[in-house]
Amino acid sequence: MTATTVDHDQVHAIAQEVFAAMVDGDLGLLLPWDGELPELSDAVVAWVDLLGEWSGRAVLVTGHGTAEDLARALLGLADDDEVSREDLEDAFGEIANVVGGNLKSLLPNHGTLGLPQVGSAVPPLAGAVRVQHLPLSWRGRLLVVDVWFAAPGTLTTPGGNR
Repeated sequence: MTATTVDHDQVHAIAQEVFAAMVDGDLGLLLPWDGELPELSDAVVAWVDLLGEWSGRAVLVTGHGTAEDLARALLGLADDDEVSREDLEDAFGEIANVVGGNLKSLLPNHGTLGLPQVGSAVPPLAGAVRVQHLPLSWRGRLLVVDVWFAAPGTLTTPGGNR
């Protein structure tokens, strides 16, 4: 992984491993998206900033219903259990956090990881360039993993760093 490029296969492998470990118990359930990308009118976005010599952001985007199902799977809830906004944010944010942490481990200088954030849209990242865009299918539903690169020293993260 260099300062401005990220290997597509490594990012996909990280996402698959995270979903297998945290959500599904099976590497084969997070696949490349096949076909046109649907519009997500009810998007839920989770992101975590990578801070250091290589600064950037790991972003996960999916629909609200899919985010609820991910929270159910992660929290061990039944398919018909209600998911609170807090549980959805905690679960989806934690998935983004683990994906970001694994991406950070690939960097030559690991730096720090910001706190995970969840919202309906990711805030702009000044001067950042998207270096990876992976539309994936989780149980037939769209989940996008994006990786952004920003010049060192341009990121500040609310809530502190880890």
